[in-house]
Amino acid sequence: MFIDGVRVNDIAPKDRDIAMVFQNYALYPHMTVAENLGFSLRLRGQSRKIIRAEVARAAEILQLTPLLDRQPRQLSGGQRQRVAMGRALVRNPKVFLFDEPLSNLDAKLRVEMRAEIKALHANLRTTMIYVTHDQIEAMTMADKIVVMRDGYVEQIGAPLELFDSPANMFVAGFLGSPAMNFLNSSAASHVFRLTDGIIDPAMNPDQIVLGVRPEHFFIEDSPDAAHGPVTGVENTGSETQVSIDLFGQNVVAIFHRRIDVFPGDQLPLRIDPAHVHVFNQSNGQRLDLRQS
Repeated sequence: MFIDGVRVNDIAPKDRDIAMVFQNYALYPHMTVAENLGFSLRLRGQSRKIIRAEVARAAEILQLTPLLDRQPRQLSGGQRQRVAMGRALVRNPKVFLFDEPLSNLDAKLRVEMRAEIKALHANLRTTMIYVTHDQIEAMTMADKIVVMRDGYVEQIGAPLELFDSPANMFVAGFLGSPAMNFLNSSAASHVFRLTDGIIDPAMNPDQIVLGVRPEHFFIEDSPDAAHGPVTGVENTGSETQVSIDLFGQNVVAIFHRRIDVFPGDQLPLRIDPAHVHVFNQSNGQRLDLRQS
């Protein structure tokens, strides 16, 4: 493993110049914010002048200056997380490691902290490796995503690259909220009819799984449309999320507008043919077998 061109395999962890931001903050409860921020520098034997300067710099970047004399128990969750980030920041490391740092925060605060971490990265231009199970965090914060399963890398790429061209069903199902709909062989032949022949008709429906993201359904009352009963409706104000029994499978469709549908209604649907994904049923790998 190389960090900034230096092989670090045989270098002690404390000497690799990596700063860690933990999931549970890991702050010293008996220390003030200023003392927490400067603790690692004190361990390194830095002078009080340097420690004060670095603590002041980190506090200003993370908007902690008014809180320097408080203890962790006097802070909110978001403030504690900023202190944890500041403790890493004062070290000026070559790499930041973030271990699910937002998982203990409420939804509103997570959105705010995502923006703060992105702004911090834009300001520092230092490599940040960020571990998360939240695909929204991955999509909105990353320059490059590494999707892993059971210790193995499934796919590496830019967020939209993985979203638009997932290598397999695992990646396809991980990115996107709500998740991609997977239609099994019993529904595949019907989907062929709904996609205007773009999918190769020579493909055996029994050997594939079709993937359709919720936003790639559209309502069209035509002879070729599929009709399915609505099983659930969720209105968020700006969009409508509808669950539908389609070809014997429950699928989720999202419409970026308000529509008046209710459970039990028959909804005529078509599928955007340019966005149908085809996967090998036996191993889950994405296939590229469309007609040219």
